[in-house]
Amino acid sequence: MDTKEVLDLEVYAEQVSTQPKVAYYIRVSTAEQNIDRQVVKDEKMFIDKCSGSIKFSERKEAKKLLNECIKGLVNEVRVHSIDRLGRNTIDIMQTIQKLTDLNVNVISDKEGLRTLNSDGTINTVSKMMVGILGTLAEFELNRIKERQREGIVKAKIKGSFKGRKAGSKEDDDKFLSKAKVQTVIRHLKNGESIRRSALLSKASISLVQKVKKMI
Repeated sequence: MDTKEVLDLEVYAEQVSTQPKVAYYIRVSTAEQNIDRQVVKDEKMFIDKCSGSIKFSERKEAKKLLNECIKGLVNEVRVHSIDRLGRNTIDIMQTIQKLTDLNVNVISDKEGLRTLNSDGTINTVSKMMVGILGTLAEFELNRIKERQREGIVKAKIKGSFKGRKAGSKEDDDKFLSKAKVQTVIRHLKNGESIRRSALLSKASISLVQKVKKMI
């Protein structure tokens, strides 16, 4: 083998080692939900069919994905939307930080975000945008909680507040922070009717009625 062949092999080996090891992460809320539009043929995929209220690190397939990232088998994670990466803004931010610490590039197709540049450095613009999205989401959640508390105070003054039944497993804050409930709230705030909000959110009419009453 001559010198040129050796150099060619070294260049090829370097190119292979720097190519992204891509994995797609998909999370749908129920086992019946169609995932066809998120599936990418012939690509490594990790698909969780679970509630969005479960932390990313506690999801079955997400655990496997994180393990492969730790082992260096994956260095680029693609998602349809950034909200797939956690149960709430804090969880999403923690997930992104953990992946970034592992030198894993996170790419969100819907928002057009990528956390690392092609040379492996942190994408400061994306970091700023993710931070802004997180701040806005937390601000909106706090506003919802504040309106809810004000509503309870008014209801108590009127004598119509009964509170939750004894033995209830979740409080109002936890219920209102759920991804689907947040989607319902957004559509209701946009002026959609109860039936239309239910359709757009893929939620039951009774759930939308409950949310509307609470906010």
